[in-house]
Amino acid sequence: MSKNSETAINASIFSILGNACLAAIKFLGGYFGNSYALIADGIESTTDVFSSILVFLGLKYSSRPADENHPYGHGKAEALITFLVVLSLIVAACVIAYESFHNIFTPHESPKPFTLLILGGIILFKEASFHYVMKKSKETNSSALKADAWHHRSDAITSLMAFVGITVSLVMGDGWEIADDVTALLASGFIIFNAYKILRPALGEIMDEDLYGKENEDIKVIARKVPGVKAVEKCVIRKSGMVYFVDMHAVVRGSLSVAEGHAISHLIKDRVMEEIPQVQDVLVHIEPDFLSIEEYYKNFKK
Repeated sequence: MSKNSETAINASIFSILGNACLAAIKFLGGYFGNSYALIADGIESTTDVFSSILVFLGLKYSSRPADENHPYGHGKAEALITFLVVLSLIVAACVIAYESFHNIFTPHESPKPFTLLILGGIILFKEASFHYVMKKSKETNSSALKADAWHHRSDAITSLMAFVGITVSLVMGDGWEIADDVTALLASGFIIFNAYKILRPALGEIMDEDLYGKENEDIKVIARKVPGVKAVEKCVIRKSGMVYFVDMHAVVRGSLSVAEGHAISHLIKDRVMEEIPQVQDVLVHIEPDFLSIEEYYKNFKK
């Protein structure tokens, strides 16, 4: 298992444990503090636990090496797991929206003041968790871990909205009890929005969409510095899990021998993989320059 895979898996374990503890705290605080916004937050944290487990399993599976049936490895499993994470977010948002709408029309008491202390601690912890997991997702180039990080951010913001709703209901007094439920309803909409932000890049990864402009330019610069390379005609990148697969056309002098062209292609591959560790493989097609092609056909006709 690579160092990146180990880092990503450890970050997913952190998410599982953190979400499990927070879900329990939220449910207990919401029940005894008479706050549905806090209970709704607990519902989201419960789905976060399951989605973090999915991320953990997906990272374990996607880190498997290539085999006879999977010559490009198992990395695409990571994007598929991201789809399941998005589905869990949508389910959580729908449950929260339904219960919030129901509670708006059901008379109930205002939340207890101590729920604000619980929410304040949760907001700080979840925002810190977002930055930690997002940092690890960038280090490992993991889309599933990035989705998990956005789970933490959405949790922080829904907790913040719950904090605002409870504060309003406590400050305004009688008649404002539903502020708690209204903010929970708004939070469900934010969760749906985050689900889309998580889904979009994962869908692009599955469809081999061109999403790697910076990486593409970096690879071209590296290839052009290789002795014998006159230009890079084409370069495309596919992402599979935490690694990239690169296909490129390198233009060289047409009079070179097959052995010389082959050596240049291997040098390009080695340089790219050395300077960009996330690149798993580089397939280089050697193209003769235009003038060399013209000369070849003239000689061929003779």
